[in-house]
Amino acid sequence: MTAELYRDPWGIPHLRAGSALELAHAQGRTTAVDRAWQLEVERHRARGTSASFLGAGEAAWDVFVRRARLDDTARRCFAALERQDPETAEWVVAYVDGVNEGLAEGARRTPEFARTGLVPGRWEPWTPLGVWLATHILFAGFPAKLWREEVVRRLGADAVGLFATDGPGTSGSNGWLVTGERTVTGQPVIAGDPHRFIEDPGVYQQIHLACPEFDVVGLAVPGVPGIAHFAQTETVAWAITNAMADYQDLYRERLRRTGEVLEALDPDGRWRPVTRHMETVEIAGGAPVEVEVIETARGPVVIGGTGTDHGTAGGSGRDADDRGAVGPVSLRYPPRVTGDLGFSALLPLLRAREVADVDRAFDLWAEPVNVVQAADTAGGVLHRVAGRVPVRAEDNRTRIVAAWEPGHEWRGWHEMPYGTVEDGIAVMANQRGPATPLGVEFAPPHRAARIRDLLASRTAWPAPDMAAVHMDTHLASAVPLIDHVAALGGLTPRAAELRGLLLLWDRRMEADSAGAAAYAAVRNGVVRRLAAHPVFAALADPPEYPEVLRPWLALLPRIGFALENLLRAEDLYGIDRAGLVRAAVEEAAARPLGVWGDSHRLAPWRATAGDAYDEPGLAGDHDCVLCTSAVPGLTDLSVRGPAARYVWDLADRDNSLWVVPFGASGVPGSAHHRDQLPLWLAGELVPVRTDWDRLTGERRPAPHTTPESVRDDQENHDH
Repeated sequence: MTAELYRDPWGIPHLRAGSALELAHAQGRTTAVDRAWQLEVERHRARGTSASFLGAGEAAWDVFVRRARLDDTARRCFAALERQDPETAEWVVAYVDGVNEGLAEGARRTPEFARTGLVPGRWEPWTPLGVWLATHILFAGFPAKLWREEVVRRLGADAVGLFATDGPGTSGSNGWLVTGERTVTGQPVIAGDPHRFIEDPGVYQQIHLACPEFDVVGLAVPGVPGIAHFAQTETVAWAITNAMADYQDLYRERLRRTGEVLEALDPDGRWRPVTRHMETVEIAGGAPVEVEVIETARGPVVIGGTGTDHGTAGGSGRDADDRGAVGPVSLRYPPRVTGDLGFSALLPLLRAREVADVDRAFDLWAEPVNVVQAADTAGGVLHRVAGRVPVRAEDNRTRIVAAWEPGHEWRGWHEMPYGTVEDGIAVMANQRGPATPLGVEFAPPHRAARIRDLLASRTAWPAPDMAAVHMDTHLASAVPLIDHVAALGGLTPRAAELRGLLLLWDRRMEADSAGAAAYAAVRNGVVRRLAAHPVFAALADPPEYPEVLRPWLALLPRIGFALENLLRAEDLYGIDRAGLVRAAVEEAAARPLGVWGDSHRLAPWRATAGDAYDEPGLAGDHDCVLCTSAVPGLTDLSVRGPAARYVWDLADRDNSLWVVPFGASGVPGSAHHRDQLPLWLAGELVPVRTDWDRLTGERRPAPHTTPESVRDDQENHDH
């Protein structure tokens, strides 16, 4: 059977083939035709070569990727996959072959290639693994250990808890499972929305994959075969959220030169040779950057090196200089240690027929560590953690540890815990739960508690009504600031009027809400004043760590995301919080405020400036179920939010629903580039189509169509 490509009215690809290998090839080719620019950007980001065509703004990322050895790790993991799971390796190669077949055609349709002068390169068998690594290397938030180190150094260990939150917006997601006892059909429903940086094209690709072995719809990661995170077969469905586990360690290294050999001090007191070489990052429009790549027995050195840091050139033994720099620091992360990225889970997931199959497949999962929910048509449900978390000392989990001190080695892997489904409901929103023993900091409980309350308010849910949960804008974390505002007296008339507005506000961050705008303005003022307070001055200018890690060390976002804790603390170093709130209220009252959507606007990431769009105003906020994150005190613009929404109805897959922020096509100007945006904004969802006879759009052989006919078909379909 020649693989066939169908399109539904939203341009979403539906692929059917005679085997899993043919299907993987068709998926790769179709993705390359639809999203050539996105794939090539991701390939270059995974190799550390994106600055060669995007310019100096991407150089810091490229340097980090080289030093962390992501491309080499991808190669290692693919070589291990070939040895240990040749079937999956062959399947990945089929996908890559499809990408290579479709890239030239996709590039001709996509203006960014002409704009930057980029010519599509060749994907290698390990490129999908590199894309996966580059996408998730920062998900575990290892730079948070640098922040904790600075807080302890500057303010003391007791201050760390004041800033506890889920970090600078690198992870998140909502997900929930409702069993058949709480649905109108008697079958389970799984729903949710992954929170990611909003990118154009989107980070998730709606797709339908069918062959004699399986028939699956879901949200794929462009550049990676199969459907890993969110999917539904004819009898089982699954979804994930970030477990907030800690599984990456930072080691302070002591390095020295002995002749021409670079050595590191190991925990047994011996100096042992390390690997070192130089690489060059090319920069479009700028001078190339030489990168020193060092790897010790712990892992690649991602901070510092042999030229600038203490603890080098003889190992002075100083742990920090006057600016707080901690010397060379290596990163230990599971795929680099094991050579396993978890790709062996991907085919078993596609072949799953029941919850037990999903459970066994996720036993093979590696990175990132996720909370998984699954349900099947026979009534089975699953709520568990999946991935690899090393067993090691507690200090490893919370701070940078000394590589030369015994006791910081990895001692095997944690067993992954299981959660429970209570009263027919299971909720995952990055809060403390089954993954608690594996993590350090988790999201505040507000989103999870709100979702559970909403779900418990009804005894019989129809699947389409889940969209109302997606869009809930109640902001429970507003309480401490509103309490401070309520206690104020003696305000100027305009400030008193603003105080009255806030006290009557329904705590909903709706786009058309004047109360939400007033709250955000006061919050911004309080955050800025706290960040400027002399108590926190020592944290305002952190050491010069690599640029890509600095968002975790920026004081203003840290205070913004921890504001609830800072306002509720019994004492905050004697800071007059009431005075700060009063000043913020007076400041906000002196300016016209409008409504929340005036300033809280979508700000998606694009690799190049490209076409300008007047992006819309948004409802929601960081701690709402509708998690459209601004950075309090810095900007009301939202760069992170629901990168997709899904509702999997186990009673009938054609009653399932989904939506993405923009559309199925990565080609600017095409009919399906941004056609889902109005629905995403309104909280509406697109119906999932799985009946091949109802797919009346494009219908043609996938692998062997000429470029001319592809363009003709696309133009006919778009019109």
